[in-house]
Amino acid sequence: MHSKLIQLLLLCTFSLFSDVVFGDPPYTICSSSGSYVNGSSFENNLNNLLSSLSSNASDSKFYNTSYGIAPDTVYGLYMCLDYISNDSCQKCIATVTEEIVKLCPQAEEAIVWEELCQLRYSNNNFLGSLNVTGNIGLDNVQNLTDSEKFESAVNETLRNLTKVASFKVSANMYATGDVPFEDETIFALVQCTRDLTANDCNRCLQSAIGDIPSCCYASIGGRVLSRSCYLRYEFYAFYNGATGPTDSSNGNRESKNRSSKIWMIAGITVVVGLAIVFFIFGLYLVRNKRHPNGKNEIENHNINLGSLRVATNNFSDMNKLGQGGFGPVYKGKLSDGQEVAIKRLSTWSEQGSEEFINEVLLIMKLQHKNLVKLLGFCVDGEEKILVYEFLPNGSLDVVLFNQKQRAQLDWSKRLNIINGIARGILYLHEDSRLKVIHRDLKASNVLLDYDMNAKISDFGMARIFSGNEGEANTATIVGTYGYMAPEYAMEGLYSIKSDVFGFGVLLLEIITGKRNAGFYHSKNSPSLLSYAWSLWNEGKGIELSDPLLCDSCPGDEFLRYMQIGLLCVQEDAYDRPTMSSVVMMLKNESATLGHPEKPPFSVGRFNANDPDSQECSLNFLTMSDILPQ
Repeated sequence: MHSKLIQLLLLCTFSLFSDVVFGDPPYTICSSSGSYVNGSSFENNLNNLLSSLSSNASDSKFYNTSYGIAPDTVYGLYMCLDYISNDSCQKCIATVTEEIVKLCPQAEEAIVWEELCQLRYSNNNFLGSLNVTGNIGLDNVQNLTDSEKFESAVNETLRNLTKVASFKVSANMYATGDVPFEDETIFALVQCTRDLTANDCNRCLQSAIGDIPSCCYASIGGRVLSRSCYLRYEFYAFYNGATGPTDSSNGNRESKNRSSKIWMIAGITVVVGLAIVFFIFGLYLVRNKRHPNGKNEIENHNINLGSLRVATNNFSDMNKLGQGGFGPVYKGKLSDGQEVAIKRLSTWSEQGSEEFINEVLLIMKLQHKNLVKLLGFCVDGEEKILVYEFLPNGSLDVVLFNQKQRAQLDWSKRLNIINGIARGILYLHEDSRLKVIHRDLKASNVLLDYDMNAKISDFGMARIFSGNEGEANTATIVGTYGYMAPEYAMEGLYSIKSDVFGFGVLLLEIITGKRNAGFYHSKNSPSLLSYAWSLWNEGKGIELSDPLLCDSCPGDEFLRYMQIGLLCVQEDAYDRPTMSSVVMMLKNESATLGHPEKPPFSVGRFNANDPDSQECSLNFLTMSDILPQ
């Protein structure tokens, strides 16, 4: 009964809005200035490039690369809209790579836009260059009567989003927003390809905004497709999954005949809506019988303090695994026999119990094979405790910086650890529902499971202790000297590029077996980073290779990873790659790597004459020295 009513409602709604459509994609620009010959080196390079782009789309929503040598080099990139999943991105790019050679046969330069992605290739190196010619504007066929006021609201919204996407580092050249307009809401999105500079992203989007009057004047929705950017606005939240307007009262835009349809659909909507409400209410009553307080999510993960005292022998020193920056960590065994790691948080969190629980429940939704799983929590008076999965091989620093234990880390295991950390951080930055900046990425915050797979711990702790993660600066520095980006250590400025810096330090430590904190070679090379850069710049990078790797580490592969690490620790945050680019560089051996600029002279406060200098966490509480679990 309910399903039939819902189907009738959808059918009527579709008939009402069937004219609210755009022309079907794909949209193309095919260059006629030159063509390649079938079977040529250029065609072979193009096929390899398209295959590379398609294979990388499952890991990142943007990627650029080149293939072949001059004069047959092919340059290419793709961009997926940031709100779609990696799986949808991969499917879209797979479709486009097949379409582009059919739609632009033998063209030496082409670009194709699909509904959710775009792909471009050329025989000329366009990467990092702005070209705003040939923009394509697409408008919605429905128009507004008060066009000037509407256009003003749209332009202001798009310009504000352009500033965010272009100049806010954490936005990653993508922004969405909504603003009220009369009895409607304008939803808008802007995005640039990440090979552009901030200024070029701004120029690209401003040019696209300038194209709106000629393509989309007075239209209730519009898009502008450019080679290096994209914008769209609608009366519905398309970037949240909506596929069309939800408000059927269109005022002056509808005829009398349309108004009668609206009344009919409104009546059906009321009937179906009431049926759905009663159905949901019935489910609510049934569930409430099972969970009388209506707090099943909290109850399912809330572990009482008494159980944790029993599990840790009343937080005995015998069960203590180490002292972390946010409090001591204990090994425990729950009543069901499960071994866990129990972090007893210090009492200086800025949040109350309700805020703490809300943040923890959000963090618990972050699920990835390279993240330590948060199993539960406890709030009891001043006590705030987090319960994690237990990892038997402890933290990476204990294994990596002990010569006897480090011997078990051959080259393949180290690469597996590096790639695992990279994928975990990429998930936090781009693929999780929260977009988390770790802010304290270091060897002691990477734990190892039975098979020596890396799992990142303490992600989300900055949210719990310092409030909103969206802030771009903070007076509370939560991090560790030796791993902290210079802009964060000196000015409290953080972004996803701060984590990239910490990852770069970790990478260099893993492949060399040397700790950055306390490292000293000379006045000109007071840190591992500066020494590595000097050796690499002189063509002597292999000298920094861990002697324990001599039998398992190919020299060219070591130098490639060293170069990637140095790209991550460049002093200027803008020069550092994003984690999506890092994952691509690690995965694709044929990807061209840039020349790293010099890292900061020193990112730690160490005594050069003290070989026992240890890393120091700047959360103003404790030394960071997690012991093996």
